[in-house]
Amino acid sequence: MGSIPFKWKEAQLRAIFEAYGEVTSATIIIDKITRQNKGFGFVEMPKVGEAYRAIKALNGAEMEGRKITVSVSEGKKDADKKGGQREGGRKKGGTDRREDRRK
Repeated sequence: MGSIPFKWKEAQLRAIFEAYGEVTSATIIIDKITRQNKGFGFVEMPKVGEAYRAIKALNGAEMEGRKITVSVSEGKKDADKKGGQREGGRKKGGTDRREDRRK
């Protein structure tokens, strides 16, 4: 779920989805530094039919002046291929750019 109002708490997110069925978890992602809601979260519902009804009803709805987006989470595609690890910013082989600058 995206574009949620920044002042929302997890209880509000849960309550909105509970109107469509059982909710097993509702999580809003919080910035580690500012401790502010990042504007998106995840909701888990055990019954597929109820989840799809919630998606259909809530996707594009306006909540506190924001048009929210609701869809099925697809997970991280790159993490699945590489076992959750990513390459660093440097290319393998070649020279270290920092060394080049020192010359």
